[in-house]
Amino acid sequence: MFTTQQDQLLGELKSLVDKHGTDRCALIPILQDVQRRYHEISDFVMQVVADLLGIHPVEVYSVVTFYAFLNEKYRGQFVIRLCRTISCDMQGRDGVARQLETELGIKFGETTADRRFTLEWANCVGMCDQGPALLVNDQVFTRVTPQKVHDILEACQKVFGPHALRAEQEHVL
Repeated sequence: MFTTQQDQLLGELKSLVDKHGTDRCALIPILQDVQRRYHEISDFVMQVVADLLGIHPVEVYSVVTFYAFLNEKYRGQFVIRLCRTISCDMQGRDGVARQLETELGIKFGETTADRRFTLEWANCVGMCDQGPALLVNDQVFTRVTPQKVHDILEACQKVFGPHALRAEQEHVL
């Protein structure tokens, strides 16, 4: 017996399957949509998606735990990924990392108490000639300095105010 919330989620997942299809190739797009909306992919979602696609739940779990942009643990509205390549290291990455941790009051791998920001490392952002580089969700920032960190975080607060998460969730599904 499902709860009301689970029934609603089941309906949304069925809509995603209708949108993306029931082939194995639909798995990642479905999971991406769930991640965008809920900022996590729960065990319940993994089981339901497996059932709807006719695949084993361990296959869904393997995809969720393999890809860095999917996660079974909640991520904030703003996921900040700082490149940790040697190129970015040589261009001042450590100062940027310290500034992010100081301003947000969290360490890498953590989410702020208000659930707005998550800090993560990225193995490569693909901007080695313009480091240090970081991503805020899908937006790339290059030549980031500790001084620019404050401006980037402030821009997140201004551009995506307190209602942005709610509007984003309503738009996804």
